[in-house]
Amino acid sequence: MLQPSDVEWTDPECPVARAADLVGDKWSLLIIRDSLDGKRRFSEYERSLGVAKNILSDRLRLLVDRGVLNRAPNDRGTRSEYQLTEAGRDLFTVILSLRQWGERNAFGAKEHHSALMDPATGQPVPQLRPLGDSGMELKPEQTLLVKVGQTLPDSSAPAVTGK
Repeated sequence: MLQPSDVEWTDPECPVARAADLVGDKWSLLIIRDSLDGKRRFSEYERSLGVAKNILSDRLRLLVDRGVLNRAPNDRGTRSEYQLTEAGRDLFTVILSLRQWGERNAFGAKEHHSALMDPATGQPVPQLRPLGDSGMELKPEQTLLVKVGQTLPDSSAPAVTGK
């Protein structure tokens, strides 16, 4: 569980806000994307992102401090490499979801873009969609946000304890 003590939570009870507080800026998300793609060294991130060294250093440090990346010496012991932690690897679905949203909404019909493929089939990774118990896709209007201290309709017990 990532809960660094130096973070001032934007909305302490909202999982989306906490996630955004931890990894929500552009450079952090792109570093995570590149890490999922196999990049490990500062110079690899720098080449891929074209970001200023001071910004890259800051974001790498934050991601290490927040438990998304580990910093370890390379096999020769000459430079550090960055590796995703389990929490960092768990962001794969987030990055995939952003990728697929971008494919649908950030490109014109004839614009080319990179694609994430399943190497076993040679096909694009299937679209992520939340499914209900019936197996049907859930739409936003078919969900209910229950905030801390609120109860479910027709229920007397709080649905969320805040733990």
